[in-house]
Amino acid sequence: MVASDMEVCDEVLVCLKRITRAIDLHSRRLVERYGLTVPQLIVLKELTNHGEMPVGRLAAAVSLSQATVTGILHRLKLRQLVVTNRDQTDRRRVLVHATQLGADTLRDAPSLLQERFVSEFRQLEDWEQTLILSSLQRVVTMMEAERIEAAPVLGGGLESGSPSEGPSVSGELAVESGKTGVANLGLKRPLGTKES
Repeated sequence: MVASDMEVCDEVLVCLKRITRAIDLHSRRLVERYGLTVPQLIVLKELTNHGEMPVGRLAAAVSLSQATVTGILHRLKLRQLVVTNRDQTDRRRVLVHATQLGADTLRDAPSLLQERFVSEFRQLEDWEQTLILSSLQRVVTMMEAERIEAAPVLGGGLESGSPSEGPSVSGELAVESGKTGVANLGLKRPLGTKES
């Protein structure tokens, strides 16, 4: 590797560090100012925007495992941000909805880091979106991270299925196997396809 190759490599590493640092700082600020992790905020936002729903449907909507969402709901319930009830027609189903305090908390909270990213990403040309995706997939392979499960969430915040564990600012999100973050970026259409 010649000197210029090393300089380019160093620039790539600096960019990766800036990305991870931005995510970490955003997550820390969210926890410090609002006492919420990014996954908790995403769950609260989904409930506020779409109303009462079963836990399983909520988990699918936010691309997290049902165990992870159950842990998140437990912590949100302790803070009186959500309420859970048994479905009157099917007592096995648990329905959950945001409280007024939850809606107020969400209104006061900052937008998610990924919302800005998705907004900017959607404005790119198809070829630019595909180039970014391809490059990032290559980086994932180079870092031997293909088998790490991840949700389409830009944020730290370990959310385990265990309700007794409190929020932390770093760590991986547990998600149902087989889900990828690429499909759920909120794109207008799947990458690589043309608009009709």
